[in-house]
Amino acid sequence: MSNHPLGLELVGNHERLRLLDELKRIAVEQLGNLPGQLFAPIETRLQESIRQGGGAQERVDLAALLALRARGAGFVMRYRELLARNFDDLRNRAGRDAHVAAMGLVEESDLDFHVAGQQVADAVARQFSRPLELLEQRFELLCVSIGAPNPANPIGAVRLVGAFQQAFAGTDLSESLRRLLFDEYQRALLDYLGDLYARLNGLMAQDGLVLDPRRHATQPQSQPPKIPADIETFRAPAETRVEFQRLRELLHAWRGESSAPPPLLPFGVREFQVEELVGIAAIVQRDVVPGFAQSLSGHGRLDEAIRAHLSTAALSFGINPESTRFSRREQDAIDLVSLLFTSLVSSHALPDRGRQLLSRLVIAYVRVAFQDELLFMQPGHPARRLLDALALSCESNDGASPQDRALLDRASELVMRVVADYNEDLAVFSLAADELEGMLQQQRSRAEVAERRTAEAMHGRERLQQARGLAAEALDSAIAGRALTREVAGFLSEPWLHHAVQVLLRDGQQSSRHVQVVALARTLVALDGAAGRGVGGPVAKGLVNLEEALAQCAHSSGLDPRAAEEWLAGFARAMAFPDVARAQAEVPQVAAEDGDDDGTLRLVGGTDTLAYDAAVAAMMRELEPGAWLRLVDESGKEASVKLAWISPLTGRRLLVDRRGLRQLVASPEQMAALAAEGRLALTATASPFDEAMRAVRRQLAAAAA
Repeated sequence: MSNHPLGLELVGNHERLRLLDELKRIAVEQLGNLPGQLFAPIETRLQESIRQGGGAQERVDLAALLALRARGAGFVMRYRELLARNFDDLRNRAGRDAHVAAMGLVEESDLDFHVAGQQVADAVARQFSRPLELLEQRFELLCVSIGAPNPANPIGAVRLVGAFQQAFAGTDLSESLRRLLFDEYQRALLDYLGDLYARLNGLMAQDGLVLDPRRHATQPQSQPPKIPADIETFRAPAETRVEFQRLRELLHAWRGESSAPPPLLPFGVREFQVEELVGIAAIVQRDVVPGFAQSLSGHGRLDEAIRAHLSTAALSFGINPESTRFSRREQDAIDLVSLLFTSLVSSHALPDRGRQLLSRLVIAYVRVAFQDELLFMQPGHPARRLLDALALSCESNDGASPQDRALLDRASELVMRVVADYNEDLAVFSLAADELEGMLQQQRSRAEVAERRTAEAMHGRERLQQARGLAAEALDSAIAGRALTREVAGFLSEPWLHHAVQVLLRDGQQSSRHVQVVALARTLVALDGAAGRGVGGPVAKGLVNLEEALAQCAHSSGLDPRAAEEWLAGFARAMAFPDVARAQAEVPQVAAEDGDDDGTLRLVGGTDTLAYDAAVAAMMRELEPGAWLRLVDESGKEASVKLAWISPLTGRRLLVDRRGLRQLVASPEQMAALAAEGRLALTATASPFDEAMRAVRRQLAAAAA
């Protein structure tokens, strides 16, 4: 057993120096180009400010920035040299104090530069307090093993800011440009350091620089003590707790576990402690794990990907996954989050971008589930609200409109904020949910306008269809199967029919104008028949009496008034000879309304006969506008649809998506037929989280049965 005060078995300097070189190579490789990457986004911000009416200072700053950019290669080389020197100082036992070397005494003229750098260092130290604590202690062990007298972390927050300050030392910067430069550097560090710190911690752990993970799982002192999860659970109503326990029992049956207490672990094997897993998850929370997105796309199981990632990350804490097991409670948390996320994707038609955003949140939600089972029991839980808002933002959203793209972009920004900032304070979920819900309210307002427009357009088409049908019926009744001259038949099937439709739309079937229009058709048919029998005088007199009615028909069709005179002359010529050719008149068929051949309905049975349950049809008929349903489209994707409008003419129902766009128009009987096919179902709530958890319960119950 080692007698070393830090419990470190000394190894050869050669191996430790090789490790130090590898750490330097990785750090310089990942961070070395940062100064050169800052200029473009700052230039974009300044140009945008100038376009929006910015003052002279923005133009001065832009000119200064372009001058800095021209010298960008020099800043990058100097910065890389300083990063490497931080590591070389350890190797060469220079032993300089980290704070003095990096951000030590400064001239009064550089005080503002120093203060700006200190603010960046503070932000980095707050953001990465856990991994930095691990690195500090591991570099301490490393320095002891190579004989360096003053241990230091060469890529700590202060060191990184010091290298940046020295790289730009002597550069004349305005206060506003200096602020932009440090803001952009801070953003870049927060983007890069999570992955870098995790990678270096892992390499050092694999090389034997192992720490006790329990020392790094404590809460920050600024936060109140965490209430144990068992106590937190009792904040939920008793009925909810019982329901959740039943869900866990189904989960155990799904995993093939008995209801009896788990057997004792083999000798040398132990269970993870919650604090250990929370610490591990905190380190890897910002990782981009391709396996998560692939699992949510249907390629592999998400629960297995989560366990594999956490087990691999445990190595950075010196924990051997082969001798460590997840407890039943931790297994439950991982499985429930996995099933929940998978169900959200499958039941809410999330496109690829939506799946990618959910995949970034997996570890954060596993962290929440490890410590707070109220996530699955409390409807107003902040993390639950955020999932609801995110699912509603992404559902069926392919970014086709500027508003949809803006919603997706904001959702992406908020997800990244949660991933970066969540440290067991649920306020970050609450703030993100509030902001996203605000944008969703704007979307709902736009959707209501779209719904009204869609309903008005549909109502207009139905009224036109109805008017065409009534006009055709009136014409068929007027002709009554009689043979007509070509002139009379042509007039009735085109100008008169159009005139009749317009009168029906404007005045209705019971109006006096409609009676007059029908009388015109009947009179023409009667006069044509009389002319065929050789009754000349009454026919000529009758035609003269139709002059005013024909003029109204021409006006209704948007024709010149002389068209009525031409019609009248044509009728007179045709009816002047009793033996002129006459033929059976055909009433034009009314074409089906555009959109009646709906692809969704076409898949019900492929015939005109619908198979449905009368009781289900009656239930569909009782639904009020505003009711939500689940619809499976032609490609098998499931999405939410809302009953937006019921036609007063045909009784058909208009179903729209969350953006107010038409998805289906169907009668209650057709809707019942879709329900019989498993293509349409009622939902009791519009909450995606609740819908997903109900689907999880059904899945687990079916597996248990």
